[in-house]
Amino acid sequence: MPTLSTLMSGKGLSTTEATIWMNRRKAAVVDLRPEAAFKAGHLPGAKHLPADQVPAGFEKLKLDRKNPLILVCETGMSSRKAASKIKNMGFAEVGVLDGGVMAWQDAALPLVK
Repeated sequence: MPTLSTLMSGKGLSTTEATIWMNRRKAAVVDLRPEAAFKAGHLPGAKHLPADQVPAGFEKLKLDRKNPLILVCETGMSSRKAASKIKNMGFAEVGVLDGGVMAWQDAALPLVK
């Protein structure tokens, strides 16, 4: 059973689960890190929106609220904080990459520059 905090802040996703969401479920990926970190390397297909611009800046990304959404930050903490705000915007399913970009790199998965 998911905990209340998981329901409020989005589903925690392993790197494997995030990859499945991206490849099979057409999930959008939003990177919440600062611009310099995003430019240094981000998940393939990720859109950039700094955490301090959530939720106001989300409209300009023009994401389909019916598709899953994966939030990514450096370690997963900022994404968790932003997830509840984003769920309240009407997205059907919001996931958070557990461990963030650090976990992605630890799993030897590719980053795009």
